[in-house]
Amino acid sequence: MLIGEYRHSIDAKGRVSFPSKLREDLGDSFIITKGLDICLFVYRMSEWDKLVEQTASLPISKARAIQRFIFAGAVCVEPDKQGRVLIPQALRDYAQLPGEVAVVGVSNRAEIWDAARWDKSNAELTSELVAS
Repeated sequence: MLIGEYRHSIDAKGRVSFPSKLREDLGDSFIITKGLDICLFVYRMSEWDKLVEQTASLPISKARAIQRFIFAGAVCVEPDKQGRVLIPQALRDYAQLPGEVAVVGVSNRAEIWDAARWDKSNAELTSELVAS
């Protein structure tokens, strides 16, 4: 299970240190793609395979937009010896990741957010809102 919140900065080459706890759960290589809410989704390969199967089972009229959004910009990454992964410029642009990021575990995937946007999004969540 992917859990926790971690803060890191994107370096000048577009790399971010991926938390070791999340790397252990994600494996030697994993997928980064566009996510909802202007963030990036990070999937371990087994979860990615499930997503592929789920979208393939939908009628093409419903699946095509989802497939284009999720699969077209997806990349398979392998952390380097320092635990850094390169986030391609197109994905950094999509998620508006200029510097500090929040890498968060959300059960079956991780998400990469601009840290300020993550803080704002979390400030809007209350226990009452979640419970409703």
